[in-house]
Amino acid sequence: MKNKTQNIILIVLIFILIGGPLVLSHGEFGGSDDQGTQQITKNDPGYKVWAKPLWTPPSGEIETLLFTLQGSLGTGIITYIFGYQRGKNKQKKQAETAAKTSAKKQTA
Repeated sequence: MKNKTQNIILIVLIFILIGGPLVLSHGEFGGSDDQGTQQITKNDPGYKVWAKPLWTPPSGEIETLLFTLQGSLGTGIITYIFGYQRGKNKQKKQAETAAKTSAKKQTA
C-alpha cells in the first residue's frame, strides 16, 4: 500500500473515531467517577467513604487544569519515548547500511 493511500485511510479512521461518538451518542455526558459513585450507591446504599483526598482543589476549574496538565505530561512522555525509539531504529538502520557499503567496498 502506498504511503499516501495509507495516510488517507488513517485520517478517515481518525475522523470516524472522533466524530462517531458525537453523532451516534444520544446519552448524557458523565465521567467515570460519577458512574462509579452511582453504581456503589445502587449496590450498597449504606456505603461510607473510608478514604479522603489529601488536598481538594479550590474550584472545578483548578481540578480541570490539573487533570489537563497530567494528561499533557503523560502525552509528552509517551511521544518522547516513541520519538526516541524511532531515532534509535533509524540510527541502527544507517549503521547497518554503512556496514554493508563498507563491506562491498572491501570485497571490490
